[in-house]
Amino acid sequence: MGKGDKKSKKGKRWIGSYGVSRNRKAIKARLKRTASKSAKPVAEGATTEVASKPRKVARKKASA
Repeated sequence: MGKGDKKSKKGKRWIGSYGVSRNRKAIKARLKRTASKSAKPVAEGATTEVASKPRKVARKKASA
């Protein structure tokens, strides 16, 4: 699967076509979502701090 493969995303990008594996509507919708998330206006007096999530603790390996 590489540049010449018409069914892979990489091949579609190289050829410049769209299809099932590289759907134009899905690409535009994803770009629109990410643009709207990054361009959120900050309300006056609001802080930009994000509440931190609790860290996950790694499980200890079982001894053999």
